[in-house]
Amino acid sequence: MTASGDKLVQRLPRLWFQRRLAPALFLLLPFSWLFSALGALRRFGYRIGLKSAQRLPVPVVVVSNLTVGGSGKTPLALWLVAQLRAAGRRPGIISRGYARDGRAVLAVDAQADAAVVGDEPLLLARRSGVPVFVGRDRAAAGRALLAAHPDCDVLVSDDGLQHYRLARDVEIAVFDARGAGNCHLLPAGPLREPLARLGAVDAVVWNGAPTGTPARDALRSGGKQDRNFDMVLRAQEFVHLHDGGRCCSAADLQGKRLCAIAGIGDPERFFKQLSALGLSFEKRAFPDHHAYVAEDLLCDFGTILLMTEKDAVKCAPLPVPTDAWVLPVAAEILPAPDGATLFATILEKLNHGRASA
Repeated sequence: MTASGDKLVQRLPRLWFQRRLAPALFLLLPFSWLFSALGALRRFGYRIGLKSAQRLPVPVVVVSNLTVGGSGKTPLALWLVAQLRAAGRRPGIISRGYARDGRAVLAVDAQADAAVVGDEPLLLARRSGVPVFVGRDRAAAGRALLAAHPDCDVLVSDDGLQHYRLARDVEIAVFDARGAGNCHLLPAGPLREPLARLGAVDAVVWNGAPTGTPARDALRSGGKQDRNFDMVLRAQEFVHLHDGGRCCSAADLQGKRLCAIAGIGDPERFFKQLSALGLSFEKRAFPDHHAYVAEDLLCDFGTILLMTEKDAVKCAPLPVPTDAWVLPVAAEILPAPDGATLFATILEKLNHGRASA
């Protein structure tokens, strides 16, 4: 992508996630209306049977966004896989592998190339300890995973809320503190589907958007308010980019010259997390799923690079001219106000939903 293209990609989300429609986006409204109409026709086609969803022999849990860009679904998928394993289930993960080369169904291992399988699937393969398959056709990816791992008894789909070709048993929508932005559909806004879609999901998870914030209040009429859950991403120790056995704390980095890079949906979320750890640093924000090159990592002599795990899977193969550290995070899901827990909600749907299907 050209430099001007990169700037446009970075500017659009800033406009989308304003509370009101920015004047610069007014000309895009007719395209949003067309996008809405085409999406409604597609959903209607599945509803009346003109298109058929493919049901796999095991339950499927979709963890996804209603908006474009990252909102924390990958940490949530990792949390869910860990919960399922602790409960005695044998999960697998399927994903599209956004921004990867090719469309074929592939198994993902820890040594895979992020350009071939996608950055998020590679991170999932390294962190989850379960089989991960990618494919533009998520149903085909699921069948391939089940053929290779017949003991798998539940699939977690990282993204895919709008991939109606894949039948699902549980749907979880994830939002971050930016909420639904201006509440318009693409390309005038960040929404992939109308907010009314939240009425059909089984749970909404909020990554860093406390009750009462404008972002959350904007969605009050769309979803099931008794099934909203808050997610907190807990920072762990920093891990060296090229030596996973080396760790350090934020205190070890305080007072040093630091540069933080982030090519995620909301880079400010990472920068705020570093600031909360007491660190001062230069900021470098890149578009989500940015394909890093060596020049992106150039720093002044003696500067230490800090990055997210998602960035690390793409930066590790590059010649990094300085010390570089990665900040892993772990998701914690808080109970709903009525005491309900997200995992209990998912298990109930898996056990009873599949039995009655």
